[in-house]
Amino acid sequence: MNDLLNTLAREQLKADLPEIRPGDTVRVSVRVVEGNRERLQNFEGTVLRVRNGGVDKQITVRRIASGVGVERTFMVHSPRVEKIELIRHGHARRAALYFLRERVGKAATLREKRR
Repeated sequence: MNDLLNTLAREQLKADLPEIRPGDTVRVSVRVVEGNRERLQNFEGTVLRVRNGGVDKQITVRRIASGVGVERTFMVHSPRVEKIELIRHGHARRAALYFLRERVGKAATLREKRR
């Protein structure tokens, strides 16, 4: 039974995903359904946390929209998530960047990771 669940879960995994870590800036394209129409909506921001779990992998992305902080949690392998683009790597020393919630503007930016 457990083997059957694992094979079903492996079929649902997306293969073309970049390696995402906290501090990275990403652009997530999400399918939005409005009535009988469907369109793509981009959500660009800083990754606050990554929760790994196979099919249940989640990322929380934060951005400032009209002076208000907006956070969205995306199921990475969801069919609603069209694609995830990695824009820049940020240097983070912790696994969850909740301290960014109190910061606004330039103070909320992370320095770029040196490669």
